[in-house]
Amino acid sequence: MRATDPSINRKRTMARLLIVYGTTDGHTRKIAEAVQDYVLAFGHMAVVMNAARHPVLRAADRWDGVIVCAPLRRRRHPAAVVRFVRDNRERLAHLPTVFFSVSLAAAGNDLAGARACVDEFLAETGWHPGMVRLVAGALLYTRYNWLVRWIMRRIARANGGDTDTSRDYDYTDWQRLREDVEEFVLGAVPAGRVAGGRLVSV
Repeated sequence: MRATDPSINRKRTMARLLIVYGTTDGHTRKIAEAVQDYVLAFGHMAVVMNAARHPVLRAADRWDGVIVCAPLRRRRHPAAVVRFVRDNRERLAHLPTVFFSVSLAAAGNDLAGARACVDEFLAETGWHPGMVRLVAGALLYTRYNWLVRWIMRRIARANGGDTDTSRDYDYTDWQRLREDVEEFVLGAVPAGRVAGGRLVSV
């Protein structure tokens, strides 16, 4: 009997993950798409969906986990994300979940403030995600209108931050984000699934 090459028909488990995001200036969408890339690199399937499209979790979709990414602006997360979590809270309670709260507070010295805003969001929605991570956001001066640019510059100056409004500042720790996604995926992968990853955006 001939020996079998272990590289032939190699099988691996695959998770089907839904990534839902809200965004104000586009950076959280960038984060959601990076999360999707990480999931794909780990050999799994990922679907990215904007919370503004009113996604609904259905049992027939057979998701293995849900990742929610939401920016923090004026101490609030987007209404579309609040609505998604509230509308799908029962289904979320039966799935592995992680919440990535994206903020400038997480990039500076106000982690306690960022955490307090997350606690308010979770209390408001009644959601209890399995993982919660604070993610540093970005100062996107070139994308703001003049009023927001002026306000954000004043805030940055008061906190010793970057104030050159001719450029943008990305504070996200992408390596740490990748590690957090890997941690979540390892817990969400079901037993017995076969094949490689697939990338889907809607």
